[in-house]
Amino acid sequence: MRVARSATLLLALVPALSWAQQTAPVPERAGDAASAEEAVTSRVPLEEIRRYVGVYNAVRAAYVEPVDDKKLMQSAIRGLLLDLDPHSTYFDKEDAEAFDEQAEGAYEGIGVELQQQPDNSSLKVISPIDDTPAAKAGILAGDLIIAIDGKPISAIEATEPLRGKAGSKVVLTIVREGKPKPFDVPITRETIRVTSVRSRMLEPGYGYIRLSTFQADTGADFQKHVAQLQQQAGGTLKGLVLDLRSNPGGLLTAAVQVADDLLDKGNIVSTRGRISISDARFDATPGDLLKGAPVVVLTDAGSASASEVLAGALRDNGRARVVGSRTFGKGSVQTVLPLDNGDSVKLTTARYYTPSGKSIQATGIVPDVVLLPEKKPGEQDELPASLSDYSEATLPGHLRGDDEGVEGYQAGDVLPGDGPIKDALAELKQPGSLAAKQKPVAPAVGRPTQKPEQKPEPKPEAKPEAKPEAKPEAKPEAKPEAKSEPEPKPEPKPEPKPEPKP
Repeated sequence: MRVARSATLLLALVPALSWAQQTAPVPERAGDAASAEEAVTSRVPLEEIRRYVGVYNAVRAAYVEPVDDKKLMQSAIRGLLLDLDPHSTYFDKEDAEAFDEQAEGAYEGIGVELQQQPDNSSLKVISPIDDTPAAKAGILAGDLIIAIDGKPISAIEATEPLRGKAGSKVVLTIVREGKPKPFDVPITRETIRVTSVRSRMLEPGYGYIRLSTFQADTGADFQKHVAQLQQQAGGTLKGLVLDLRSNPGGLLTAAVQVADDLLDKGNIVSTRGRISISDARFDATPGDLLKGAPVVVLTDAGSASASEVLAGALRDNGRARVVGSRTFGKGSVQTVLPLDNGDSVKLTTARYYTPSGKSIQATGIVPDVVLLPEKKPGEQDELPASLSDYSEATLPGHLRGDDEGVEGYQAGDVLPGDGPIKDALAELKQPGSLAAKQKPVAPAVGRPTQKPEQKPEPKPEAKPEAKPEAKPEAKPEAKPEAKSEPEPKPEPKPEPKPEPKP
């Protein structure tokens, strides 16, 4: 596998940050040629430390019930990280092991990517993982879990409360947009062995690969599936649909591997942080597995983090067109910092930047062709077809994005089902066909409506008899006008950037 950098950013940052943590209590030494970074980490705000100790002692002495020192300290640390941003958190030893297991793709639970809410009263579902108990039970991206087995989230201490023995049952209380009140969803836990890559042929010569998450083995599995599809196609694929819908991300290097497999050259992603070790650049190396065959990337509001990196890399390098909905907008890098006692700190240390130099944070990737959720009869109130608040930009305490707050911003939609796959295939076979199908709807219907209104006038001879007939004829032609005006939703055309700056 051709990887721009062999060491993962995650692991590369750990030694430096561990070093910073160890040297933090040590005062600056005269004559040391310490960098600005070391100087910052070596300053201890004694006034603030004293204030913390004062509050700590007050709680120990006066709280209505005795509080264990270890528990009080862990609560303090969690609170410290919780106020930084939604993605920085503290893992005790058990939770740290569970986090590592999930990255490896095997653990016991229900199979869902969660986001702890700052008020600690709910867990937001970033995405259910394909073919897991959560997905089979109908859990959707954007759902809010407010209780587990009848116990409010605020009363649950573990950060991985849904883990448990395979075969054990758990009941989630869900709040969902479009539902008038919370409802319960019973789920039986299983051993989750996440298959992050799946594939099939859509039509002779046209392949489909679904990436549900990015794990340690995703890059190697992607290569295998490409080879299988090419064999089924007789040696060469005519094109590929790469499905990243509701992919919550995962390991950055796995996304970099996939991008490198599809790019012959160019930048894939860069990261910039406060300390120089957080800065990294990943570039493609020669060799394209598909030998230049066209690619369409399918995204939605559940596509986050590493999946946004992949979509941005392929689009900015002119290698693929992006079809679907605006992505989640998680453009930050988290580093897992192991502590001596087995606990870990997951800390936001940098931001992602696409090859064109744009930050994904709080804005996401805007597709070249926007798709809307399918509305089936009787399901308008069942599915949250338009989750207007489902994005990084609406998470309390999120890092502000460079382009955040621009006029016309609208969060993306979750796009379930096979309909978007068919649309992506149509775009793959005939680039621009979807946009062409959407764009003419308003102008094409609007123009004819003026001409027919003028044509009936040249018939004055039949005026006495034609008057009653002329009016009924004009009405049916006016109806399309009402239908044509709501259609300007294909406005995303200003966004098409298939050939951005390298």
